[in-house]
Amino acid sequence: MKSIKLIILSLVIMSASLGILGCSTDTKSVGGPVSKVRVAHFPNITHSQALIGRAEGQFQKGLGDATTVEWKSFNAGPAEIEAFFAGEVDLGYIGPGPAITGYAKSRGDIQIIAGATDAGAILVTRKDLVLNNVEELSGKKIAVPQFGNTQDLSLRHILQQHGLKDTTKGGSVEIRQADNPDIKTLLDKGEIDAAIVPEPWGSRLINEVKANVLLDYDQVWREGKYTTAVVIARTEFIENHPDVVEKFLKAHVELTDYINKNPEQASATVNAQIKDLTGKPIPADVLKAAFGRLKVTYDPEKDSVVDFTDLSLKAGFIKEKPDLKGLFNLKLLNKVLKEKGLNEIQ
Repeated sequence: MKSIKLIILSLVIMSASLGILGCSTDTKSVGGPVSKVRVAHFPNITHSQALIGRAEGQFQKGLGDATTVEWKSFNAGPAEIEAFFAGEVDLGYIGPGPAITGYAKSRGDIQIIAGATDAGAILVTRKDLVLNNVEELSGKKIAVPQFGNTQDLSLRHILQQHGLKDTTKGGSVEIRQADNPDIKTLLDKGEIDAAIVPEPWGSRLINEVKANVLLDYDQVWREGKYTTAVVIARTEFIENHPDVVEKFLKAHVELTDYINKNPEQASATVNAQIKDLTGKPIPADVLKAAFGRLKVTYDPEKDSVVDFTDLSLKAGFIKEKPDLKGLFNLKLLNKVLKEKGLNEIQ
């Protein structure tokens, strides 16, 4: 009898211990300490908050000494999205096109938590081809940095507005995919007729290969009131660590304000980071022109993202229109804005 009591007592103690361990694990995963936050971005001026925050440590300071910010640089949206899917990234700066695709494919595992940049894309033609209107692009070859990205979707919308379609849809405009440096070479050699690119590549094409502007940043779409870069996060990370995301967004909002109030100093810091990451800085005149074609913001321009979703669907990059109810999670951003006395995003 005594041995049976000892066995029962041992089982009770073991169960209690396991219960304590289980509680400890749950506490750590939900709102507990985070030793490392992995943040993705591109070495591009449309991700200025990330580049300055990386250089000067605003995000690290905001998160505190107990949490290390680990930066991950990408050159393409789909590659960054794959890193999110693999659980290798927690937060990131990215174009709205890949953000929508990531949200749709993951069925809500990725959400937009803030805006980063508006506008900043232009449609240009080669130096010896001066066109008077978009309709004259019929029969031409146009390059985009990547199929399904923000510029590609914008181009398809432009073509549709002017009664044109790409050749894969039975139209007369051939759309090619090429990296931005390759676009410059192709345009210079006359192997393509036009290109739609983000800054600073638009200004570089004008400066370096004498490209002509057919549509400037405020003519491409919505008079420039369209998002070019947003901030996204894994939904699980937002739910488990809202305090960390809030601190991150606070630094993001403060950096946005700093950039808008100190454009010259901010652009110099961004350029220094681009040099460190790519080995080559942007020429001063190109940098100034590029910054003049974009708006640094924390507003994700929700309506433009919804329109981008429709464009992705029409172009076939997503198979069915996703339920966008959970695409935006602006609760923490609005909390930060309210505490700072700024207008919340509706």
